[in-house]
Amino acid sequence: PADGGIMVLGSGAYRIGSSIEFDWCGVSAIRALRGMGYSATMVNYNPETVSTDYDECDRLYFEELSRERVLDIYERDSADGVVVSVGGQIPNGLAIPLDKAGVKILGTPAAMIDNAEDRQKFSSALDEIGVQQPRWSELSSTESALEFANDVGYPVLVRPSYVLSGAAMNVAWTDEQLRACLDEAADVSPDYPVVISDFIEGAAEIEMDGVAKDGEIIAAAIHEHIENAGVHSGDATLVLPAQDLTAYQKQRVRDASRKIAKRLNITGPLNIQFVAKGTDVMCIECNVRASRSFPFVSKTMGVDFIEAATRAMVGEDTSKMNLPDLETRNRPANFVGVKAPMFSFTRLRGSDPVLGVEMASTGEVACYGASKEEAFLKSLLSTGFGMPKKNILFSVQDSLTDEATHSAYQLHELGYKLYATRQTAAALQKNHVPCEVVAYPTEEGSETSDPNALDLIKSNEIGLVVNIPTYESKRLEDNFLMRRTAVDFGVPLLTNMNLVKCFTDAVYKSKMVPGEMLGLHPKTLFEHYESEKDSDAWTNPTEYH
Repeated sequence: PADGGIMVLGSGAYRIGSSIEFDWCGVSAIRALRGMGYSATMVNYNPETVSTDYDECDRLYFEELSRERVLDIYERDSADGVVVSVGGQIPNGLAIPLDKAGVKILGTPAAMIDNAEDRQKFSSALDEIGVQQPRWSELSSTESALEFANDVGYPVLVRPSYVLSGAAMNVAWTDEQLRACLDEAADVSPDYPVVISDFIEGAAEIEMDGVAKDGEIIAAAIHEHIENAGVHSGDATLVLPAQDLTAYQKQRVRDASRKIAKRLNITGPLNIQFVAKGTDVMCIECNVRASRSFPFVSKTMGVDFIEAATRAMVGEDTSKMNLPDLETRNRPANFVGVKAPMFSFTRLRGSDPVLGVEMASTGEVACYGASKEEAFLKSLLSTGFGMPKKNILFSVQDSLTDEATHSAYQLHELGYKLYATRQTAAALQKNHVPCEVVAYPTEEGSETSDPNALDLIKSNEIGLVVNIPTYESKRLEDNFLMRRTAVDFGVPLLTNMNLVKCFTDAVYKSKMVPGEMLGLHPKTLFEHYESEKDSDAWTNPTEYH
């Protein structure tokens, strides 16, 4: 390699959607390059990152990630090439302008990155290679969008191009909502097309994280979301290896992934997202860059996917890395990994703690267990979610009460006392699940003699709030007040039916089969230090650590 070395573009400022996962990817790329004998240059401007530690790279430029500044550095150093695929969306968005300026982009060609990011081009490419996708249309006017929505039937998904963390991505259920979504999408992504597609209700979401070389996939991991499609992948709870997918669904994912990698001539990291319902397995997105699940996938699979991607981008051999490919069936063989999101709703006064297609999480925890339930419960408890010790409050949209009944009965059988808002209580009692009625937050004392839901939450009477709204919900203020009060008073909150089912199954298994699950008592570092004997510590008691 020449003295110029290889430039790696970092992830920039930490914010919702772009955080330490991408910094891990950048650092792994630098370390892999240096390990192969290349000179590595990092360009990043965030002092919080490991990538900006002066001893991580051969050269560090603490500069903004813009076309102009990257070009200055590229020309000054006579760099051999630039890696744009390990720092998230900011460097990925620079691929086209840098390529036009004559910069050598390592890995996937810039034109192909554009074909994946530009919604209209990507959807056309999927049609061309015969990969199934939800029905879609490029937006040319509000009238055509309304016409499409009424043709395929609501709900529909509005998706701008070149955005991270689902910015301005929205699900619309009515003409009025669709108009509002279109205005927002046009503001966020004015230079690129906005695509509208059929939103598949009740579909499972699947992801394939992988590494390709010259259009052939050389490393792959297929994982599933516990939540149904409609929750952003950054907010979803991931399970690897997938536990609930059929062999047929996995094969459809493998076939589609091969076709997409070949069509886009990918070299380097890629992340493809699918929705599955019945016999349909449809591609909804492809990111020709590292995704935020790469650290989790690498840890779980026991091999660094970013190192493999970096080797592929500079043309080095990966055959001795023991990479799991699309045909690998037994990794990991004896444990399950679950990655759960962490949120900062307590610090965002007035925000609504409910999940949607736009990302809201600010962190994550991955845990491992012998089963999905054990790994899920460990990861959930590690996010600060307290195991309820007493009463549980249910307030569920009418269309979900049948599903909620099964979970509610499991919790009743475990000895929890259930409270429920009026309509939910009526449905549970009709199904022979004992519960006490509570008044909605906005009901005044004279209207009802039942205790008020908010008073119970505030007085620490409730150990868990289950509040699951849908687009049909009429009591929007009541639902919001219950969710927000739970967050403000530190009461665990679940707002997704699939999470409720998974949680109740896991708690049921842990309580009904004592000793079945291990390690369900997470400690903070401070609690660990307090319980540690002086003889076990690696520092003196008076020393700061």
